[in-house]
Amino acid sequence: MSKLVLAVDDEIPTLKLIQKALETHGLEVATASNGAEALLAIQQRRPDLVILDVMMPVLDGFQALRSLRENEATQHLPVIMLTARREDKDVTRGWATGADFYLTKPFEIKELLAAVDRLLEVSAEADLPAEPASPT
Repeated sequence: MSKLVLAVDDEIPTLKLIQKALETHGLEVATASNGAEALLAIQQRRPDLVILDVMMPVLDGFQALRSLRENEATQHLPVIMLTARREDKDVTRGWATGADFYLTKPFEIKELLAAVDRLLEVSAEADLPAEPASPT
């Protein structure tokens, strides 16, 4: 079964670009156009990873990320911040709020896909049961 990625961006051309790249990469993709829609989508069907823009109406990416990190059910959900906000204070805020990766626009698709692959791999490893202790 393929992994589900939720892409969240209020710029439709960017959202479509991300969706096409992820689908071509073999992933299932859901989309949302703001942070509030993203939180609702996550409640309805939890994705394996979220790609989250910052500057959006209704609820921005930082607010949505904070909400995810404060919720026990989603506190470990991998999140990539993908945004035009590239100033040091914004990058620092993204990391401090709990982003797993911070990528600025304009971006390279291959860099985004590498980050997605890595976070999905790390997440899958964290879900594996611990190795049983070997008898001594």
